[in-house]
Amino acid sequence: MTHISSEQTMKAFGQHIGSLLHGGEVIELVGDVGAGKTTFVKGLALGLDIDEDIQSPSFTISRTYDARDDLRLVHYDFYRLDDAGIMKAELQESVNDTGVVTVIEWADIASDVLPNSRLTLQIIPTSETEREVTVSPVGDRAEIIAGTLV
Repeated sequence: MTHISSEQTMKAFGQHIGSLLHGGEVIELVGDVGAGKTTFVKGLALGLDIDEDIQSPSFTISRTYDARDDLRLVHYDFYRLDDAGIMKAELQESVNDTGVVTVIEWADIASDVLPNSRLTLQIIPTSETEREVTVSPVGDRAEIIAGTLV
């Protein structure tokens, strides 16, 4: 479990993970509204050398950003969906693309297309500014990334 003391710490945590990514990684973010998932993705984007303003895809379902080394960051948020429907096909394409880093919020409605190999972060607010993040890696690449967080 990783203790996050502030919004800046959450961004730094995300930036560290982003700096380790080289495409094909899938990150599942679990946490209530306001837990800090988008803040984490803003940091992840910094680690991927993305200079665009990162916004939550809550209303657009997905957003794509160009990153370093010809990578793309694709950020999904299925919070507003009762059924992922056609978005499952897009998600499946994304998670199978080695040139894409895929981040998914509220992934449970599309769990049948998520790869077994992924990094799951559960973010739990413990105060107004503090969070506890539980990192659950599955697969070699996810375990290597998680090993740098100790």
